[in-house]
Amino acid sequence: MTDIVNDAVPGAVSLPVPLLASLCDTLARAGRPTIAFDAIGSATAALLGPGLLTINAYRRASSEVVRLWSSNTAAYPLGGRKFKADTPWTRWVLHQGEVFVGEGDAALEAVFDDISTIRGLALSAVVNVPVCEGGRCVGTFNFLAARSAWAQSEVAVLRLLAQMVVPAVMAASRVVAGDR
Repeated sequence: MTDIVNDAVPGAVSLPVPLLASLCDTLARAGRPTIAFDAIGSATAALLGPGLLTINAYRRASSEVVRLWSSNTAAYPLGGRKFKADTPWTRWVLHQGEVFVGEGDAALEAVFDDISTIRGLALSAVVNVPVCEGGRCVGTFNFLAARSAWAQSEVAVLRLLAQMVVPAVMAASRVVAGDR
């Protein structure tokens, strides 16, 4: 596992002040996690272009992720659950709290059991960012897109957005925990 990103990939991400100000204002006033998730989803699309964004809670005790938000609910519906077996990806992202960058079909196939769905959406690269609070992974922020590689600035923006979603993930996780 590595979080090394290809320095040669062009595409510095611009951070428009009006977009960031609006996002910060929305997050500060969000009365429900879905409001924050929608705002983060819109900002992600505006900053990085089209792709699939999912936001999950992580239940360490059962090694399960639960989908809290998805930009494509037809392919990845809310409430979807996945047991995460002990794999290098699980240890890297969920246990160590490190970013996973996957570029190309082989990289995605090596870590995702839903590769057929990913291929069906014509997605070829992923950045999985652990959503951490207090040094502990409490969820994942996953962005997939149709591209061959990620620029460092894109990964940095995704890491920032993932940290901005922590309060909403924590709030939604409390609600989801009650559905057992």
